[in-house]
Amino acid sequence: MRAVTSSLRFLHAAWLLAGPARALRAKHSDAGAQLGRALERLGPAYIKLGQMLATRPDIVGAEIAEALEHLQDRLPPFSEIEARAEITRAFGKPVEALFSSFGGALAAASIAQVHRAQTSDTPPVRVAVKILRPKVREQFSRDLEALAFFARLAERCSAEARRLRLTAVVATLADSVTLELDLRMEAAAAGELYEHTRGEAEFRVPHIDWTRTSASVLTSEWIDGVSVRDVAAIAAAGRDPKQVAVLVMRSFLTQALRDGFFHADMHPGNLFIDAQGRLAAVDFGIMGRLDADMRRFMAGTLAGFLQRDYRKVAELHYEFAFVPAHHPIETFAQALRAIGEPIFGRSARDVSIARLLGQLFETTRRFDMQAQPQLVLLQKTMVVVEGVCRGLDPDFDIWQAARPVAEKWVSDNIGPEAAFTRATETLGALGKLAQDLPQLVKNAEELSQMVAEGGVRLHPDTANQIAAEQERRSRPTRVALIVVLGVIALALILVLQRFI
Repeated sequence: MRAVTSSLRFLHAAWLLAGPARALRAKHSDAGAQLGRALERLGPAYIKLGQMLATRPDIVGAEIAEALEHLQDRLPPFSEIEARAEITRAFGKPVEALFSSFGGALAAASIAQVHRAQTSDTPPVRVAVKILRPKVREQFSRDLEALAFFARLAERCSAEARRLRLTAVVATLADSVTLELDLRMEAAAAGELYEHTRGEAEFRVPHIDWTRTSASVLTSEWIDGVSVRDVAAIAAAGRDPKQVAVLVMRSFLTQALRDGFFHADMHPGNLFIDAQGRLAAVDFGIMGRLDADMRRFMAGTLAGFLQRDYRKVAELHYEFAFVPAHHPIETFAQALRAIGEPIFGRSARDVSIARLLGQLFETTRRFDMQAQPQLVLLQKTMVVVEGVCRGLDPDFDIWQAARPVAEKWVSDNIGPEAAFTRATETLGALGKLAQDLPQLVKNAEELSQMVAEGGVRLHPDTANQIAAEQERRSRPTRVALIVVLGVIALALILVLQRFI
């Protein structure tokens, strides 16, 4: 029954989108407006798609992108009465007990809307209060069920769908949405990102008011700033929009590469420039994570393209077993060169990450590379961020913006200094093990003796005798371990000399 319901939902979606699709093909003037209305009617999951398209005028055209911009933070709000009722349900208190003032909705998106308020503290503090839309959890659940049904069906029928691992991709999306629909998780994500970035002079995360935060209500520091979509206002405030574009890209890449934890919903409605010229981010419902290996793959691939070292990029794909070994590495490197070389020497206006990803997609398909679900949010965010940057600077050069971040990460994590640091840490850990080994042996033998005695507590004199015997026995072990440590240290030094 659920499968039938899911298939009906997809047929409904196809029917609603058929009109806008015809209008787009015919280049009707109201095609963007038609598409926006259809996505709104389909629900929050489809609105998310529209939000991404709104940042890519180079893909869908400037008119359609502009028509879809309202999906980012200018959707119809739900009533203030409903908002106040949700706050009362969440905290068991009337709004007046928590806030000395509470205004109407200032921005409404697919999942929640934001109100400006002041706390009831003395002195009062200006805050932003984010409240989930009524029944949004149920709507997302229905949409995700339909997407999961489609993914399973596609994988049964298509080898290409199996290669793309559509079910895993949908599962990744479902996990991120589940977190986004619990505003306590968003508050925790904001706190974690704050910890990672609090030392940075040009990036800002608002503080969270945990006493006024629940699963459906999030209260945070109010951010005064100019939206990054308002290029004229940024320039009027004395900031160069081109430099802001570089700041947006480098902030994203730094979070992804250095921390493995990044804001994955960086559309213009979530980014502001404050009075100090800092990039302030809001809405931390969708965050991405990359483990250390995936960060190394990402940084190495980016650095390889920047250096035009296509053999290095190919070797990374084989090292991580992303490309099956039966394909010759030389042929794969040649295919990567065919992607990278046309980029260099061209105007920045003509180079697009979206097109590059499309070419990479086609190339990796030919070489049987499976999609990596961990990279889904990263790829989506990269496309959105590039769209934001091009809105600020039509001639934005993503390669020049990315180069210092990628090269620093490679130097810090893959170069000789990083190898020396890891070697030092390894030797330190082994040395600590050498110090702790007698006690570990002692504890293990005491436990063994207690088991042999049926769990009976030993007399202190007996315990002392056992300890003395353990100390005598452990001396050869410690000597052997010290010798082994010396050999390892010498070997590491010899290896490091090859790189330094």
